[in-house]
Amino acid sequence: MAFPALETKRLNLVQVSEEHTESYFEVMSNAEVTKYYGMDALQHREDAVQIIDSFQKTYESKRGIRWGMVLKATGEFVGTLGLNNLSTWSKKAEIGYELHPSHWAKGLTTEAVKEVLRYAFEELDLYRMGGDLSAE
Repeated sequence: MAFPALETKRLNLVQVSEEHTESYFEVMSNAEVTKYYGMDALQHREDAVQIIDSFQKTYESKRGIRWGMVLKATGEFVGTLGLNNLSTWSKKAEIGYELHPSHWAKGLTTEAVKEVLRYAFEELDLYRMGGDLSAE
């Protein structure tokens, strides 16, 4: 099954792969990013490799889809977002994301989430979407 690459005005939403390891590690090793994420900041690049591998396994088992957010203008990988706890049978999922702080407050996540929600409701025919919001 082909990975569903998506696109917004400023972003390409792509399959996260080994080529994104360093950039993903930079995002997830930042304590500001993981502060409310439910996990500690990554300490080792190997942890990033394992998480990226888990994205692929989760996609293959149809339990979730994780996209990398890549800026169209520069090709820079800035974060990920995805559908977690995906159940096409019960037509529901949860959405989550993380973004490098240098790109906060620019509307990138809003742009990406809108496209993923469109995909979830129109292409996957989901009815329900959950999210876990944490803030200071």
